[in-house]
Amino acid sequence: MINITKPFLPDMKEYIEYLEGIWDREWLTNNGPLVNDLELKLKDFLQLKHMLYLGNGTIALQIAIKALELKNEIITTPFSYVATTTSIIWENCKPVFADIDPKTLNVDADKIEALITPETTGILLTHVYGNPCDVEKIDQIAQKHGLKVIYDGAHAFAVKYKGRSIFEYGDISTTSFHATKLFHTIEGGAVFTKEANLLRKMSLLRNFGHSGNEQFEEPGINGKNSEFHAAMGLVNLKKTDQVLASRKRQSLHYDQVTATVRVTRPEIHKDSEWNYSYYPVIFESEEQLKKAVAMLNSHWIYPRRYFYPSLSNLPYLEHQPCPISEDISKRVLCLPMYHTLRQEDIEYIGRLLLRAQNN
Repeated sequence: MINITKPFLPDMKEYIEYLEGIWDREWLTNNGPLVNDLELKLKDFLQLKHMLYLGNGTIALQIAIKALELKNEIITTPFSYVATTTSIIWENCKPVFADIDPKTLNVDADKIEALITPETTGILLTHVYGNPCDVEKIDQIAQKHGLKVIYDGAHAFAVKYKGRSIFEYGDISTTSFHATKLFHTIEGGAVFTKEANLLRKMSLLRNFGHSGNEQFEEPGINGKNSEFHAAMGLVNLKKTDQVLASRKRQSLHYDQVTATVRVTRPEIHKDSEWNYSYYPVIFESEEQLKKAVAMLNSHWIYPRRYFYPSLSNLPYLEHQPCPISEDISKRVLCLPMYHTLRQEDIEYIGRLLLRAQNN
């Protein structure tokens, strides 16, 4: 069986060495030494000044919204995982969807300004599949209208734009370290900002607002993470370059074996160093996609319709027409991609896609 993804697992002995230290210290959570060590090593790896390690990528989005004190309307993308939208809703704000560019699958920055109203306080956009948004144009729009910008970089670990980490952009960037990501801590996430005062505020928010044992400055939440998760991150970080290289090889091999399949690929920003975190293909029609999925499933291969449905069609929201997102979401499919996926597996998937196309 070939699933859409599998978590990267390091040498168990290396992980156990960290666990033995946790047992010796009896310090399991609450900003322990491994959490602090992971934050330092991640900042060094990503070449960033400020970050906070959190419980998951969703709480990272919620803390970012809370820290920037966003209210009312937030302009966002309809083409992302549902957590991008639900984080806005959970913070009592209204998502306003800007449709996407059919080539990059990111929000079309030229469609943002027409959606700005007196109720708009922020912009929250996803670097879809790790592909950088048009960060410069978005920043210009935000400055012109006095808006805050959050980037959901759940897929964007190790991505660079013009030689800098993509997490440097926006007032706050967030990411996920979920087990399915190319770098993971089993569960986990992070927030990044250039502003020291904003970092301090988010640090308070992740720990119930504590500024001392008996002092509370902010209406915080439990956004912390444990020593056990940090230990997995510390071991995995040593292997990240290896994982990135493997993903690139797999992606390039997919390019070869799908060359005769009638699909297109998202256009990756020319000024970026991409992480090859996913392998999405766009079919000519939903019917063709369903034929391909049925063919693959019949051979115990399980891709994923990622992202489907378009978030503009969520049943608990008033529909906001986004015709490009609604069309692409019906036709896009992510093929299996993980560290141990073999070259022959990729070739087998390619043959099955071609067979489905010709049936």
